[in-house]
Amino acid sequence: MASYKTSIAFGLVYIPVSLTNVIKNNDIGFNMLDKRTRSRVKYKKTCEECGGKELENSDIIKGYKVDEDYVTFTDAELEKLKGKKDKNIVIEKFVKLDEISPIFFDKAYYVSPQTKGANKAFCLLKKVLADEKKVGIAKTMLGSSECVVALWVKEGSLILSRLFFYDEVQSNQTSGIEESLSKQEIALAKNLISSMEGEFNPEEYKDEYNIRLRQAILDKANGKEVRKVDGSKTIKITDLMEALQRSVDEVTQSKKMKKIDGDKVVKIKKKA
Repeated sequence: MASYKTSIAFGLVYIPVSLTNVIKNNDIGFNMLDKRTRSRVKYKKTCEECGGKELENSDIIKGYKVDEDYVTFTDAELEKLKGKKDKNIVIEKFVKLDEISPIFFDKAYYVSPQTKGANKAFCLLKKVLADEKKVGIAKTMLGSSECVVALWVKEGSLILSRLFFYDEVQSNQTSGIEESLSKQEIALAKNLISSMEGEFNPEEYKDEYNIRLRQAILDKANGKEVRKVDGSKTIKITDLMEALQRSVDEVTQSKKMKKIDGDKVVKIKKKA
């Protein structure tokens, strides 16, 4: 199901598109319950100066405090501040992807044409972005907020990424920290990184807490107790050189054990 229906424009080319969330939320939502009665806890919207009177949504407006009073806005007034152009994605410039720091990337959406009539222009934009290795930059309104967006192609999909505004990204207060490092420390650290090199395979990483939580829900529903997970113990080593050397040794030993296990599997298969 599409999250937004909008349009992309570059030059005089106009493409009606739909945006669909790239990421799905796997979080488990708990309801708040009264400890004794197990009934739902509800939150009421009340007026402080009306003796705690409960309010309906139609009674509520938005306000921003200025000095000792509030400047208030209705939804209709806020809507007036959105220009028609703001609701469309009008590409202002094309840049190289590596010019955008990863810290600016926020939420991502898959982009798809709304109608068959938009397919050709959509495919054209996708092809030229991929061929030229460029990213389209635009400002638009998504929902009730204005944002900067980047349009780029990854593995055949046109993706729109919300970007943080420049003034939303905080400067790093610890960027000036410097320490004197020995050649041996640097060499060992590089050796450790080299020994841990590999490919990033996202399917290897699972939300293990989420999996255990779902299993615990099933277990408790069947009258079973929640079992404590045994975590691995962390060895604290204060000497940096010792920590580096032991780390390299452990990674090397782990690789040897994996190779031995792999050879055993091959031999077993050959006998079968």
